[in-house]
Amino acid sequence: MAEQDNSNWQQQTIEKLALSGLKEQQTARRWSNFFKILVFIYLFTVLAYALDWVSTGKSAAGAHTALIDINGVIEAGGDVSADSVTSSLSDAYDSKGTKGIILRINSPGGSPVQAGIINDEIRRQKQLHPKIPVYAVVEDICASGGYYIAVAADKIYVDKASIIGSIGVLMDGYGFTELMKKVGVERRLLTAGENKAMLDPFSPVNPKHQLFAQAMLNEVHEQFKAVVRQGRGDRLNETPEMFSGLFWSGEQGIKLGLADALGSADYVAREVIKQEDIVDFTYQETVVDRFAKKLGASMAKSLGIDAKSIMPVLH
Repeated sequence: MAEQDNSNWQQQTIEKLALSGLKEQQTARRWSNFFKILVFIYLFTVLAYALDWVSTGKSAAGAHTALIDINGVIEAGGDVSADSVTSSLSDAYDSKGTKGIILRINSPGGSPVQAGIINDEIRRQKQLHPKIPVYAVVEDICASGGYYIAVAADKIYVDKASIIGSIGVLMDGYGFTELMKKVGVERRLLTAGENKAMLDPFSPVNPKHQLFAQAMLNEVHEQFKAVVRQGRGDRLNETPEMFSGLFWSGEQGIKLGLADALGSADYVAREVIKQEDIVDFTYQETVVDRFAKKLGASMAKSLGIDAKSIMPVLH
């Protein structure tokens, strides 16, 4: 009898241990599945934001002032480009609550092409939406290409110490011919087309090429001057040095008619547009955009393409 009781006790103990192990395995599986689901949700959310599947909250329901930052060098594929700014403008105008738009500018300039496209788009959108005013607000600097954009606005506001102007065009580079002579380096260049090596830094300056480049710079400069005159109109107090590439403080810029008044973005939203609630419509680059940009830059580099070396610049 004692042996039977002992056998039953052992069997019950084994069964309890087996059930306990089974429950632990079931619990472990549940936690494993739970964490897998959490990881899946996290990765799906990140992917959704990266691919713009999720709204970023740029469509505000109530009345508001739309803000677009133009911060940095203006260049194709850069932080400030025609694609990014025109996209921001479209979003701002499409938002039903937008009562006015502020272009908050802090830029030393950049590509005349990109700045020109942005200027054209601002004027086009203004014609389509005449009841929505556009104001440029200058922070630290609004020079050259930055100012090219600003003159499309209805009014330009500055800080008294802002830097504004620099209405000119440049094309810079280096010449290494004398250095090559000193170190005994010989330039071996083959081209198909007599002007293909124009402005090559390792070759002597060709007067014909120099005149050609200067004529192109003068043409772009005249385009810049025409855009400023068109945008500022009778407010512009032209001086002989206005289009020489000089720049001025915000306070002096108002006297010259390059700007209209002193004021920050908050001031313009509150006192001019009368909508203190500001919604930021500045284009935000996605993970996919950054990947595409890097891929494009890598391909251009592998092909030996460098447009910056020959493009005029508004700086």
